[in-house]
Amino acid sequence: MTAARALLAPLDTPVRLLLVDDHVIVRAGYRHLLKRQTYLDLLGEAATAEEAYPLCQSLKPDVVVTDMALPGQSGLELTRRLVAWNPACRVLMFSMHASAEFAQVALKAGARGYVTKSSPAEALLQAISDVAQGRLALSPDVAQAIALQRLGEQQGRADGLETLTPREFEVLRLLLAPMAVADIARALHLSEKTVNNLHYQIKRKLGVGSDIELARRALPWFDPP
Repeated sequence: MTAARALLAPLDTPVRLLLVDDHVIVRAGYRHLLKRQTYLDLLGEAATAEEAYPLCQSLKPDVVVTDMALPGQSGLELTRRLVAWNPACRVLMFSMHASAEFAQVALKAGARGYVTKSSPAEALLQAISDVAQGRLALSPDVAQAIALQRLGEQQGRADGLETLTPREFEVLRLLLAPMAVADIARALHLSEKTVNNLHYQIKRKLGVGSDIELARRALPWFDPP
């Protein structure tokens, strides 16, 4: 951890954190890592977006470190709500997906950084430092994926996922879960008509005509690496 300590040392005051992940064992591992850093102050933890949102409002952490795939509302929806509440809110997304598209939709939602769970501990600590100081943070594997995606776009190869808004991405994720339209509407506090309209927009953007085609096209994106 020597390198990570050196990277974080310039901070004048400890970075106040909120950790959001639905897996108890995962949270315990990151809690152990974060509490060992004297320049970090872990204020609290949450297992869901619904728990995390009021905690953020009351604790006002400097950085919210959240998993992307949470039960119910995802880290994307949490990010969107937090940024709507306070545009200065700094969210670092943590995900199993080393995907340029996943990272870009997180940034569109308002996250200030994206780190994969396969990254070394030093990458997470550096990302927390960067986000706390107002800099964009990407783990090396994601930065490389984005560079490769941009190269593919220049050569005329794009798969369409990058065209989705964060809300469309969230609806797509829940449709593939699978969840019924009524359940998605309740989870995201939307009307069923809005969910159906988003469903249509998703299919239009991805160039598919049926839900079977949609599943065939999109499911591989959501498979763990």
